[in-house]
Amino acid sequence: MYTAFASVYDRLMTGVDYQGWANFYHALMERYGIPRGKVCECACGTGSLTIPLAAMGYQMTGVDISPDMLFEASQKARKAGAMIPFVKQDMRQLHLHRQMDAVLCTNDGVNYLRSEDELRQFFQAAHRVLREGGGLFLDLSTPYKLRRVLGNHFIGDEDENIAYLWQNRYNRAQGYVDLNLAIFVRQKDETYLRIGEQQRQYAHSAQLLTELMEAVGFTDIRLYGDKKLSPPEPHAVRWFLAARKPLTEEAPPTVGERMTEVPQA
Repeated sequence: MYTAFASVYDRLMTGVDYQGWANFYHALMERYGIPRGKVCECACGTGSLTIPLAAMGYQMTGVDISPDMLFEASQKARKAGAMIPFVKQDMRQLHLHRQMDAVLCTNDGVNYLRSEDELRQFFQAAHRVLREGGGLFLDLSTPYKLRRVLGNHFIGDEDENIAYLWQNRYNRAQGYVDLNLAIFVRQKDETYLRIGEQQRQYAHSAQLLTELMEAVGFTDIRLYGDKKLSPPEPHAVRWFLAARKPLTEEAPPTVGERMTEVPQA
């Protein structure tokens, strides 16, 4: 998984404002009273969020299921002078040697979880590794994005060294989109190396995510728009969610900004 794709991933993502993304996670953690403490980022990929968060003073640990992505992340961290442990783990069975102040799951990590059971496994694992009062923070592509923006669409782009063709197929009955990429990388001899990549992302409603978080013990669950400390617009393409592992003596669970006004489509 991701073997060749990992080597070109960052070249395909050059237009992404990862620093702005990291700044928003910092703002969320501050809102939840999380100090610049120990933070585990699940589905960290090549570390493009892990590294700027470490530069902001967080004690980061990066977790991903792909050793190739983790290799790229460790190389980038070394060049940046950041001492970050990167660990190969399935986030559904997340297990760390110390408790965390925060667990993050970034950039569509939960969209790759296929079912309620897999989502529940991840939320339970995150709950276990968090200290009391710690926070869970995540972002994902919305059902609207998977159906209407990615959907059954074809996308292509190129520059002088790399090009890609991206064909999507949306399965309405089962609520997932298949992403099929063909990437062409210019070699030194002017030939092109072709890299094929297939992924599947699943649509999850905000209501389901909230109910599962509550069921495993999270409280103060809030839904935000794309890098905004306010509720999402009806056709938002990205949601951010935040939740807290309560202190033992805290009152029964309460939910912050309820999901009733958020469209499930």
